[in-house]
Amino acid sequence: MREEKCTIHLMGTVIQIWVQHENPEVLLKEAQKRLMDYEKRFSANDASSNLMKINQQAGIAPVRTDLDLFELIKIGKQHSLAENSFLNIAIGPMVQEWRIGFSNAAHPSDKRIEALLSLIDPKNIELNEAETTVFLKNSGMAIDLGALAKGYFADQIIHYFKNEGAKAAFIDLGGNVLTFGESPHHEDGYWRIGLQNPFLPRGNHAAVLKIKDQSVVTSGIYERKFEWQGKNYHHIFSSETGYPIETDLASLTIVSKLSLDGEIWTTRLYGKKAAEVIAFLSRQKEIEGLVITTDGRMAHTQGLAGALEHVIS
Repeated sequence: MREEKCTIHLMGTVIQIWVQHENPEVLLKEAQKRLMDYEKRFSANDASSNLMKINQQAGIAPVRTDLDLFELIKIGKQHSLAENSFLNIAIGPMVQEWRIGFSNAAHPSDKRIEALLSLIDPKNIELNEAETTVFLKNSGMAIDLGALAKGYFADQIIHYFKNEGAKAAFIDLGGNVLTFGESPHHEDGYWRIGLQNPFLPRGNHAAVLKIKDQSVVTSGIYERKFEWQGKNYHHIFSSETGYPIETDLASLTIVSKLSLDGEIWTTRLYGKKAAEVIAFLSRQKEIEGLVITTDGRMAHTQGLAGALEHVIS
């Protein structure tokens, strides 16, 4: 078995892929092709994407979609409607209004935010399974899959590698990591994944996780920020207020089998207090978590006790 890696600049981030296979170059080339296709079809920032066709027809007509896009929207709607969920795939109008993380970020007026609140109800996403169509009932609505898409893409790429007979693989979509098989870099076969210290520049780790055949997904309020009249705003919004969520979490990390699950739970839980997050995750099967609070404290579920290395207190 040979190994090969590549770095791709897509989806506004740096993607790193490593695979162990008899013909790794072939798999990497196909992975890059698939990721470019996903970006083209699932983007909420490309007017020609399949997702944007749905948004452009809001309040007008249902749009037939590819099965994979339909399935991700279906999953996103389900988790958006779950009790006490902070995930909302209908949040698009609010994200586009604030534009946090983009050069043209701006603070909307209270009147504008109030008007947009009526357009971000996920109940108004109408799905037709038989026709695989999506209809946004009100003009001005917009789906944004940014909270889910990278996890879904990672799962699909690793699934492809497995089907092609890869022995091991690793994919990092800008901090969203999924591993398969044994790491060739450590004798115990475990991968080491650094968790960003939210109070220091990128590359400074608060801890290192030791994992195998698992995903590590982290959401945080420390990178995409916007300052307005002396106050900092982050990019994770409350569907109730239209403003960035008030939370004591600086970052939340989920360790799970599937990367999509990590994406779902980092977002669903982000509006809760750190102690509530750990208490909730401790009751779940096959999902572990770690939180870092805005005042610099760290806590994790018991299942990660043996997986943490180099913790900085």
